[in-house]
Amino acid sequence: MHVTDRGLLAIIRHEGIVPGPYLDIKNIWTFGIGHTAAAGPPDPAKMKRGTPDDIEAGIEEAFRVFRADLARFEADVRRAVTVPLAAHEFDALVSFHYNTGGIARATLTKHVNAGEFDAAGKAFLNWRRPPAIVPRREAERDLFLHGTYPTSAIPVWSVDARGRVDFARPLRRLTEDEALALMRPPYSRDASVPTPPVRSRQDQDASVPKLPERTRAGRHRSGTGWLARLQTLISFLFRKD
Repeated sequence: MHVTDRGLLAIIRHEGIVPGPYLDIKNIWTFGIGHTAAAGPPDPAKMKRGTPDDIEAGIEEAFRVFRADLARFEADVRRAVTVPLAAHEFDALVSFHYNTGGIARATLTKHVNAGEFDAAGKAFLNWRRPPAIVPRREAERDLFLHGTYPTSAIPVWSVDARGRVDFARPLRRLTEDEALALMRPPYSRDASVPTPPVRSRQDQDASVPKLPERTRAGRHRSGTGWLARLQTLISFLFRKD
């Protein structure tokens, strides 16, 4: 099981994109899309400081690191959860784990494995420190319980040599198509290369073949044709005798 496209966009929106090393709210050196040394290389504390001269190259590097990190966090969630999940539930748990690293020890995971999904949703808010993270926990809870995905902008922020992010004005904003294209290597800056579109819920529903309508007895109406044909055949054989 893997994070859906909308799940990827949700995590990217929560984390933001900073194409240089910065100090997060806990004063931890971070890079790109929420990457820290705890997730593996590179170590943001050892990276060149400030916003890179080639911003596009910096964004591509941020997504390259994010792809590698995400694979590890997805695997952690798959190991920790022992019951089947809907796609939006898996997306919410990976977002939570990507931010906290706590999927293996969280109470919400115990509730999930016990089939107590309402209790698991409420337990997202057990992880609400620092206070600034509460809106994210609420969004992850709503995604887990109701399949509600965030739809905010995808900003790219500048950072100075001291690791301070300038939130006054983004360097640029990515479209959903651009963000998803960067998640699918190799990425080309050539404008002639089409980027994969983000399918709407309506488009996705239209692409799924519809099953025959069910009767109250739970059988497909289209399945009654064989019985009528069998009865006709039997009647014909008796008439023949």
